[in-house]
Amino acid sequence: MVLGAAVGAAIMYGIVSFFVPQAGPQQNVELLPDDLKVVALGKKIYDANCASCHGVKLEGQANWRERGEDGLLPAPPHDETGHTWHHPDALLFALTKYGPAAMAGDGYTSAMPGFEDVLSDEEIIASLSYIKSRWPKEVRQRHDQINQSAAQQQ
Repeated sequence: MVLGAAVGAAIMYGIVSFFVPQAGPQQNVELLPDDLKVVALGKKIYDANCASCHGVKLEGQANWRERGEDGLLPAPPHDETGHTWHHPDALLFALTKYGPAAMAGDGYTSAMPGFEDVLSDEEIIASLSYIKSRWPKEVRQRHDQINQSAAQQQ
């Protein structure tokens, strides 16, 4: 499972690096889940901008893997039960900044907006750092391995 997640993460990182240079090798994106000041700021940002869809406990919306009548996927959980931790920091940053629709292209639609005009890069990193700080130790370690694999692909 870890190997599959790492390979998938590396592929996604390559896509981000190719299509979104700002989130690729030119920009060092590193989450800071052990920095209490960053995490505290991140919680405030998450509560104000993300919790209404992704849940105050990072639980996401019901049936998040099934498209609704509108054709859109509900907001996934950001806790350990979701797939957020399967993606390297740079991809999480790019998805948050530009939105999934901008990342996927080809007419893909998503209810999640990009936050490029709402949050600074530092605020995006803080909110993602807060999310990571809530994961169990073993999930955080797996995510660190995914980041290492993505970095080796550069």
